[in-house]
Amino acid sequence: MAAAGARAAGRRSPASAKSEQRIRDILRVGREVFAEKGYERATTTEIAQRLGISEATVFTYFRGKRELCVRVIGDWYDEIIATTEQGMPRGQPLREQLHYLVRTHLRLFLIQGTGLCALVLSEGRSKGQALGESFLPLQRRYTAPLMDLLSRGQASGEIRRDMPLRLLRSLVLGPMEHILWEVVAAPTSGRVVDIDAAAEQLVTLLWSALQAPEAELAALRRLRADLSTALQRSQAA
Repeated sequence: MAAAGARAAGRRSPASAKSEQRIRDILRVGREVFAEKGYERATTTEIAQRLGISEATVFTYFRGKRELCVRVIGDWYDEIIATTEQGMPRGQPLREQLHYLVRTHLRLFLIQGTGLCALVLSEGRSKGQALGESFLPLQRRYTAPLMDLLSRGQASGEIRRDMPLRLLRSLVLGPMEHILWEVVAAPTSGRVVDIDAAAEQLVTLLWSALQAPEAELAALRRLRADLSTALQRSQAA
């Protein structure tokens, strides 16, 4: 405890460009090590060795492995959120937005972040694990784009309103997590997921459960009204 307190007291603010670069380097290599080895087997000693610095230098900027890992996962989530929000086709029908969100998440997790995905699924979701409680705020941030989509869908009447948003969120995330877990839990199985096909199948299944009971009929009525208006304008011209 005393040693940890001394390290915390000795941490300096990253005031210089050199310090900021050092933090970026530690986070980059930390991501590699956590992705390769998981939380328990990863060590700050190995992270320091890969960078060619002392372990004490790592502790200059981070209180320990737990704080470093939470920062690594937080930065990764921020990248996922930024990618999702930047590409979200808000002008398209809500179903297409859901398809984009599902496909993007599967792609980012299965192609670019399998190791970190395994870490989150195995360590971050269990209260008994070292990172469990620390991941709760990260999970809320991570699910924010989906919650926004569902909220907008309820406001427009496209998404059912008889169920709470948190339950609808779980309905979407549950099947995606199941696909991810099948892949990361057996990395040597050689299983390859067709991301485009999986996304389309998931959205087809999810949309039937998410859609407001009368939404499809209402959409057909709007289409008929739009066509009728267009026909009248054409005849008047």
